[in-house]
Amino acid sequence: MGWFSKTRESKQQLPWNQLTSVDQLKDVIKSSSDKPVLLFKHSTRCSISSMAFSGFQNGWEGTEEQIGIYYLDLLNYRDVSNQIAELTGVMHQSPQIIVLKNNKVVYTATHTAISARAALKSIN
Repeated sequence: MGWFSKTRESKQQLPWNQLTSVDQLKDVIKSSSDKPVLLFKHSTRCSISSMAFSGFQNGWEGTEEQIGIYYLDLLNYRDVSNQIAELTGVMHQSPQIIVLKNNKVVYTATHTAISARAALKSIN
């Protein structure tokens, strides 16, 4: 078995919720008063975004009871991304995560600064 042929134990698939409309986004932001939410803005054609997304998934240890996690495909739902920036006051970047709690941004990170551990820590 060669160095590159080693397989890693695959982690359980994360419970992503697809974010596909502005109305859904508004509901998600409102729901952060009941349970924190995380928005992951991802460009499916960008290698940096793909690396950040993979790293986030590999480091995720949260549960659905703790926080709702939402995935936004920027290429297909740019209007939703624009509304995220407008409604949260967080300038658009990609890749980007935004954590909301009680309808307020409590954490945001972009590119290589995206950390699943830091996102979870922000809701405690």
